[in-house]
Amino acid sequence: MMNFVAIDFETATSERNSACSVALVDIQAGHMASSYSTLIKPPQTVFTPQNVAINGITIDMVKNAPTFADIFPQLRQIMENRTVIAHNASFDMSVMRYCMQEYNLPKIKFDTCCTVKISQKVWPDLYNHKLNTIGDFFNIKFSHHDALDDAKVCAKIPLVAGRTINAADFDTLISKIGLTKQPFKY
Repeated sequence: MMNFVAIDFETATSERNSACSVALVDIQAGHMASSYSTLIKPPQTVFTPQNVAINGITIDMVKNAPTFADIFPQLRQIMENRTVIAHNASFDMSVMRYCMQEYNLPKIKFDTCCTVKISQKVWPDLYNHKLNTIGDFFNIKFSHHDALDDAKVCAKIPLVAGRTINAADFDTLISKIGLTKQPFKY
């Protein structure tokens, strides 16, 4: 069965330590077992107009939100020793890494895999593999750049891909399409 965690971060600026929202979707036995999402107060209260235009999150919305350090124990509980996927995983993993470094947080162990790469391998004929394109392909209506909605669509990718190529679990799926998981590096 498919077991993994999907994650999505939104940021206040182009700086990777500026996470202002995160969402995780825990998939157990091919179904959403739970989800977690929260706004985050970045270390600097600077929001660029470009990022606000993308995700709609403003300084006022996060003024009473927890910091990344405050939510890290919850993230760790969900992610530790799991497979964590993200759409454009290099971005989300760099946000995780820089936020952990910002607060000098302890290491966390998990493996990661990118759903952009999964979608490129399973559906190579799509004109692009952006999350909103995948959502349209799956006929899912969602609020793009809302962290929880994005994490839910991200979680659908291996589930649908597994059915498409007849792979019952995540490791079989990525093995069949020539991908591997990578350990998270802090």
